Formats: sequence, C-alpha cells, structure tokens
Amino acid sequence: MKDFLFNDDLQISNGDFVIGESDNQHQKHILQAFKGEFKKTPEIGVGIEQILNEDSFIPVMIEAKKMLEYDGMTINNIYFADNDKLVIDGKYKQS
Repeated sequence: MKDFLFNDDLQISNGDFVIGESDNQHQKHILQAFKGEFKKTPEIGVGIEQILNEDSFIPVMIEAKKMLEYDGMTINNIYFADNDKLVIDGKYKQS
C-alpha cells in the first residue's frame, strides 16, 4: 500500500510530501496506538507497550492479529522471533 511516509513527523522532500510503501508504518501505528487514538476508527489500536508487561503474550498476539485484520490485512502468522522482534507474516488486500 502506498501512503504518506513518517519518521517522527511527515517526511518532506523538495517541498513535497514523501509517498511510498507504508505497510510496515501502518502496522507500527496500529500496534503502538491505544483504542480511541484514531478519531475516524476509535475501536482500532493495540497499545502493545502496555500489554507486553502481561504474564502471557497470547492476548497480545490475538489482539494484534484482530486489529491488523480489521485494518484490511490478511495475517498468515504473527509471533515473536528468537531476537524478541515481533514478526508479522501478512499483507494488505489489494483494493
């Protein structure tokens, strides 16, 4: 999916917004956001930093999968790799 790209703020190059592949960016925003942070879709958000402090990662995986699918992704698998990085095997449906 193509969209405006962000670092900590909108990326601008030569006086214009930078547009590019944004799948990873969308995933990151959904995982970091808490429910209610997106005005247009207040039901979306995982708040992953807060729920990673739980005893089990299973609820984290379930909520992340549910929210990413709600955003239009097809998720094949989601898991923590040996290096403690979250791996999302999935892609956005083409519209």
